[in-house]
Amino acid sequence: MGSNNKGMDDPDSLANPMTGGTLEAEDRAEGGGMGASGRDRRRARTAARKARRRALPWYRRIIPTWRMALGGLLTAVLLGVGAFVGIYLYVEPPNANAAAVAQANVYYYSDGKTVIGQTGTKNRMIVPLAQISPQMQQAAVSAEDRTFYSNQGVSLTGMARAAWDTARGQGVQGGSTITQQYVKNYYLNQDQTVSRKIKEFFISLKVDRTETKSDILAGYLNTSYFGRGAYGVQAAAQAYFGVNASQLNADQSAYLAALLQAPSAYDVATASAAGKQAATDRWNYVLDGMAKLGYLTPQQRAAAKFPAVKPTTGIKGLSGQAGYLVDIADNYLFSNNVMTRDELARGGWKIVTTFDKGDQNALASSVKHELNSLKTNSAKAKYIRAGAASVEPSSGKVVAAYGGPDYVTQPFNDALRTDISEGSTFKAFDLAAALQNKSTTQDGRQITPYTTYDGTSGRQVVGLPPNVASFNPDNEDHVNYGQISVSTAMAKSVNSVFAQLGADVGLDKVRAAAIAAGLPSDTPGMSASNPSVTLGTSSPNAIQLAGAYATFANHGKQIAPWSVQSVSHEGQSKTMPQHTATQAFDRSVADTVTQVLQGVIDNGTGYAAQALGRDAAGKTGTTDSNLSAWFAGYTPQLSTTVGLFAQQGDVRRISLGDAAGISRVNGGSFPTQIWTNYMEQALSGLPYASFDLQTGSYYVPPVTTPSVTPSPSATTPASPTPTPPTPSRTPVNPYPTVTPSNPPYTPPVPNPTPSTPTAPPTSQGNGQGNILFPRHAVNTP
Repeated sequence: MGSNNKGMDDPDSLANPMTGGTLEAEDRAEGGGMGASGRDRRRARTAARKARRRALPWYRRIIPTWRMALGGLLTAVLLGVGAFVGIYLYVEPPNANAAAVAQANVYYYSDGKTVIGQTGTKNRMIVPLAQISPQMQQAAVSAEDRTFYSNQGVSLTGMARAAWDTARGQGVQGGSTITQQYVKNYYLNQDQTVSRKIKEFFISLKVDRTETKSDILAGYLNTSYFGRGAYGVQAAAQAYFGVNASQLNADQSAYLAALLQAPSAYDVATASAAGKQAATDRWNYVLDGMAKLGYLTPQQRAAAKFPAVKPTTGIKGLSGQAGYLVDIADNYLFSNNVMTRDELARGGWKIVTTFDKGDQNALASSVKHELNSLKTNSAKAKYIRAGAASVEPSSGKVVAAYGGPDYVTQPFNDALRTDISEGSTFKAFDLAAALQNKSTTQDGRQITPYTTYDGTSGRQVVGLPPNVASFNPDNEDHVNYGQISVSTAMAKSVNSVFAQLGADVGLDKVRAAAIAAGLPSDTPGMSASNPSVTLGTSSPNAIQLAGAYATFANHGKQIAPWSVQSVSHEGQSKTMPQHTATQAFDRSVADTVTQVLQGVIDNGTGYAAQALGRDAAGKTGTTDSNLSAWFAGYTPQLSTTVGLFAQQGDVRRISLGDAAGISRVNGGSFPTQIWTNYMEQALSGLPYASFDLQTGSYYVPPVTTPSVTPSPSATTPASPTPTPPTPSRTPVNPYPTVTPSNPPYTPPVPNPTPSTPTAPPTSQGNGQGNILFPRHAVNTP
């Protein structure tokens, strides 16, 4: 039975052969066969493959087929590309981090190279690529990224190498291009993390497409750290070589580029022997790269020498005199609306001042030497302070100023303070007002240097306006001078004469003359309703007073003192004020004032300035209670003022004499000595210059009465009469002519009612009074 039924149940057995219709039906059931669609056939094949795979042992099923591997790979690639594109489109360069753009404001002396000091927390000065030498640009590329100009902002090989080093446990490594380093410095931070590197990579790609290579290189060189606290190539050039980035040569540039790898370790001024060798090796590597890239010829490479590097020094801040000069420069910028305080606070400004380093050092040393000498006399001498300034008359440049011993310990700038009365230095403006306005005395005599006044101490001033209080000032030490000429009264600083002269001219005109000379209209204490204004109750600062006296030195042309030549930020310059001269006084007026002020030095209270040995004019000033003492003087090349006062604590003023341990400090003593010492140094490199005076008619003696016979030869002026019984006094003509036809004038004893002199002759150019005796030929009483 079994044998007879064998194969009967098998549809594919020989006993049951399949017909064509049966096969076709089966194929259709499985998705194959004739007439099946492509989709059906694919399904059929897939089902068959799955069936065969299910039939395999488990250990064979865990091994993917080539189709599975290829599909997975393609899927991963597509996902990666999609993620890359998505991140690239999503990531935008962030704003620059604050540390990357923090800059110092750097102040320079007049040469534009020597740094005075800087403000700000970061020693950086961003400069455009045009102000970075080509050699420095080439050295940076040769040191850090020799494919910089051809790559796309990233280096896959460098990153792979860095990743391998990191995987080997050597820490997160570099391998970045210049673009990547710029992105890290400018947009990100210095964190050594994988996430930061990923951000750096994508931002670098975008930056390379959106910024030029020049911008990227400039950004890199301005944000990199070079050691010595120097951020950016400009600060580095100053720190290591004392030059600007634009002046770096190939040898210096190669060294700075070498420092980028290890700033502290490669500083040859402080490095160990191994560090110095490593720095030299790196320097040679950079130069070899420059030669390989064609930046250096073989001859230039062979001639390269390791550059001399400056010793390490602290960052030039505001210590010593620097802070005072910076303060003066800032004050000028703000008061002239060149920039606002907020603009300056943003940092990055290069400010070139007018200060001359040699003159500044001379002024500071002169003040310190004199003040130190006082400390041996009195314990209170430490309270004596000075404010001083020096101005170039022909230009108005402030070439030097003294604001205190050290800005760090005494930040208040005494060169700018306006609470120290100028004293009798103001008398020069009294005289200028009289001459400019052709003023006359109460009895109608025109005021000239020859005009005589009653020099009695405590004499009541007459002719004051009704709204002005009466005034009867004492002379110093209550000396009575009797009848005395204006020129002699200036030399001896006789208060009673100039108080009356000011009333004769008009206090409003006196004030106007001071303003015309250069004192600000809002100078404290310079009110026309106060008769003592004529004797110097006003308190301009040292720079303002030096500028006003410079007007006389400049033949009546006034130029407002200025202290900043240029202001720039990343190559963009601010518009600076114009320094035009205005004719404040007629030349004959200014030159006459100069000639009278020469008498102060040759025959009067400023005699200590004779040691200068040059033509000079000036005026001393000493105030009530000896609270201040001044000397304001000038030569044709420089106008300088020196003021002393004593201050105990923040506000308490004390007598200079008490502080110095002597009875009194006059303007003719320590201030004049400081002035002379400074001017000797400041003028040492300049040729001797004489005043070119054109006094016109002001120094022509008035017509005399027949009873007076002029002496045919120059005479020495008589000494002052200390008491009034003998009313006459020979006025001092400081520079009488040596021409026999015009002998010096000796006025008669004045009558009770002086006569009005005849009209002065017209100006004769360099007439009488312009031929000067040599300084040594003038006798000092």
